[in-house]
Amino acid sequence: MAYEEPITDYDEIVENCTCAFCGCNCDDLTYLIKDGHVVGVRHACRLGASKVMEDMDQRLLVPMIRNEEGDLVEADWDTALDKAAELIAGGAVRPVFYGWSETSIETMKHGIKLGELVGAVLDNQATICHGPSLQAVQNAGYPVNTLGEVKNRADMIVYSGNNAMNSHPRHLGRYSAFPRGYFRKRGRFDKTIVTMDPRYTDTAKMSDIWVGFEQNGDYEFYNAMRAVLRGKKLKKDVISGIPKEDIEELVEAMKTTQYGSLFFGLGLTHTLSKQRNIDIAINLIQDLNKFTKWNLVPMRGHFNVNGFNIFMAFEMGFPYGVDFSRGYPRYMNGETNTIDLLTREEPDVFMVIAADPGAHFPGGANRHLANIPVIQIDIHWGGPSTELADIVLPGSFIGVEAAGTSYRMDGVPIYMKKAIDKPETCRDDEWIVRELHERVQKIKGSKIASK
Repeated sequence: MAYEEPITDYDEIVENCTCAFCGCNCDDLTYLIKDGHVVGVRHACRLGASKVMEDMDQRLLVPMIRNEEGDLVEADWDTALDKAAELIAGGAVRPVFYGWSETSIETMKHGIKLGELVGAVLDNQATICHGPSLQAVQNAGYPVNTLGEVKNRADMIVYSGNNAMNSHPRHLGRYSAFPRGYFRKRGRFDKTIVTMDPRYTDTAKMSDIWVGFEQNGDYEFYNAMRAVLRGKKLKKDVISGIPKEDIEELVEAMKTTQYGSLFFGLGLTHTLSKQRNIDIAINLIQDLNKFTKWNLVPMRGHFNVNGFNIFMAFEMGFPYGVDFSRGYPRYMNGETNTIDLLTREEPDVFMVIAADPGAHFPGGANRHLANIPVIQIDIHWGGPSTELADIVLPGSFIGVEAAGTSYRMDGVPIYMKKAIDKPETCRDDEWIVRELHERVQKIKGSKIASK
């Protein structure tokens, strides 16, 4: 791969770029550019570099419409946008706009306007990943900190239900375990790393302490920690597969640390107790704060999945699964979530932007997608999602071909600047959604005028 060897054949360098892969939003990347293409990336992890240097063979370059024979054929922008707008405004009763986690906040702004106009449901990938975390935050609070605070202050870092070494490769090297901070001059030597996970992951291998509790034992294990923290005696000798002496020792270490941070992932949100696991983790952090300073941060996946939840919560009061069908925003888990809507076969138009539901949704949901009009806005051939799509609108790569704002996993907004020009036949995501909104507005306006 090009990013594994020194790149010498380039004609331009763009520094301080932001990675558009995971929730770390690393903003210290350097792009090596030749003939208008990124040919090398410095400072990125393998995952981030491979995404930035995306294979152009898989790139969507022109709008496409599915013909009567069932094939996607090239179309001009006006034809594709008009057809998409007609699908949304024509007779749609229950449109759903899903995705948004790999595009900009500026694009989401126009998405809200479009959703309000047609009474759509706006939802993102949190509905199938960190949704339980957001529910728990609503239940129990959010003792969050920034990654900068972790780097400079934390002397104990706990990873629970995630494997950061593989999912967020630069997290430990840039924000938590290894960097030298203002109060942690010696970096790794000043920090204790704990992994609490049933699996002996790569993150567990490099940790100082691995707590391998039983599968689905999260809730009991965290409750036992809270009980010890409150001075209670544990009656069982072994809890969730962990001897009570080890739990007592771990709690004592967490009590006496100067600054601690807990990072949790889908291994905690998607086991048996779902959001209750996060409830109890938040309560544990609140209990620890009676003795010392602790915070927690969810390990968000896509680079702007957190941004959609923050933006929607700020604008509409709800983080995801926001339903405008009654003329005002509603939110109810199990009713206004994308999977539930598709399983009940309610949506009659589905727009997916910067996501691949065809590859990640359960069979029942995808079965309904195959029976309704699907509009796709994306930068690459999205596999099953493109095969399901009736209209394909090629967008642009945020942080490489287009500028925009995203939110890091800790809620810090990051401006992602443009480094190269997009292909001439593509358009910015923001422009596409704004055009759809304007065209839908015209269609609805003309229908009202004709009555």
